[in-house]
Amino acid sequence: MPANSSKTSPYLYLQIASRIEKQIMEQVLKVGDKLPSVRTLCRELGHNMSTITQAYYELESRSLIQTRPRSGYYVCLPPGKRLEAPKPSSPALNGSNEDQDDLITKVHRDGSNKAVTLLSLGVPHTSLLPVAKLNKAMLQATRTVPGSGTGYDHVQGNENLRREIAKWSLNWGGVLNELDLVTTSGCMNALSYCLLALTKPGDTVAIESPAYFGILQLAKGMGLRVLELPTNSVTGIEIDALKKAISLHKIKVCLLVSNFNNPCGSSMPAIHKKEVVKLLEHHHIPLIEDDIYGDLYFGGSRPGTCKSYDESGMVLYCNSVSKTLAPGYRVGWVAAGQFTDKIIRLKLNHSISSATLTSEVVAEFLKNGRYEHHLRKMRQTLHHNSMKYIAAIASYFPEGTRVTQPEGGYFLWIELDKRVDTTELYNKAIKFGISIAPGRMFTLQEQFGNCLRLSFGLPWNEELEKKIKILGRLIPGAFY
Repeated sequence: MPANSSKTSPYLYLQIASRIEKQIMEQVLKVGDKLPSVRTLCRELGHNMSTITQAYYELESRSLIQTRPRSGYYVCLPPGKRLEAPKPSSPALNGSNEDQDDLITKVHRDGSNKAVTLLSLGVPHTSLLPVAKLNKAMLQATRTVPGSGTGYDHVQGNENLRREIAKWSLNWGGVLNELDLVTTSGCMNALSYCLLALTKPGDTVAIESPAYFGILQLAKGMGLRVLELPTNSVTGIEIDALKKAISLHKIKVCLLVSNFNNPCGSSMPAIHKKEVVKLLEHHHIPLIEDDIYGDLYFGGSRPGTCKSYDESGMVLYCNSVSKTLAPGYRVGWVAAGQFTDKIIRLKLNHSISSATLTSEVVAEFLKNGRYEHHLRKMRQTLHHNSMKYIAAIASYFPEGTRVTQPEGGYFLWIELDKRVDTTELYNKAIKFGISIAPGRMFTLQEQFGNCLRLSFGLPWNEELEKKIKILGRLIPGAFY
């Protein structure tokens, strides 16, 4: 057939697809590798765009490649090598709150060793951050902010920052203005203010299970009773379980990480978010929504939030740039609805104001488009990393291993054979310079002992693959 033919052979695109499939199966093309663009392959093979496009569509239908918006086509894990997702959690709805502080302290302490590969760390690697541009913006802020940032800012927070955050909220369906927002020292500080405003010691807070250990420690430290709810590793909180819990317990507040949950990466579908908001509103239970990972989506559009369905001001929306731009800047915020005045008073009593210079820098990044430009690159890198990590786990971990397939964020939640103790696995791995997060860190009950969390925030390279291979060999039942 002539190269410039306007018709596509019914077999030619299949031939091209089969050749690419063969390279994928033989690992000439590896998971995460980017394929040539349609235009490039047209030029190299001498075929028309329709033929190449159909070949790529065929490979997508076989689940061998996937499209990333504005980026191109990438190799994904072949269906035969894919692992099942972890089973939904089933915590006891009347379970006691046990202590896991020693384990958390140990993991944090070992993580300060620079020789250790921190697969346990839930923050972006420095190489993922626009450090030079942040430094330049900081220098500019010292010149433009009154007193070079040495004075107190408004108790509600930097006005420029609050205005830009309000504009940014349009991305997730928010309708906010600067008066709806209070800036905080990171997202955990925002969550602290919310719990202080809504609860007193002895009250019950309902959360997902597994849950971020920082939230568990915070609630326990405030004298709250933590009610862990069954959670699906893909779709998040089980709504029927939440309904049952409301009927059995006097729940004072519900706290959910709605998008790309830490540790299991689950995301509530939009219909679930809407139903949860309406359910809690009906029972007059405030919802604290932690959306710190929402901007780190891998798909074509940002997932929405519970806050976008809030009609009564009962949803307190918390976020920060700690996972996306600058962890050490400690810039966060809360849109607290009808509880805004309480949050402002708490902030005045506890910290007076937020950091002036870092707030101004983040405001400028949002205003001039640098934040979105940075996020586009960061999302691509994290998606690439996640695919590489999952492929390595499929290759090196024992048969029967289950792992999540998150659509954003930083984390993989891994479920091993029930006989495996991941706390013991941690003790073995740290001797090889590998730090993991044992599943027992993410609950106050006796569960998840055979699970672990891995962060894919570290840059992918051969050395990192070797570490995952070593980790796999340390797991009882590994096929070596």
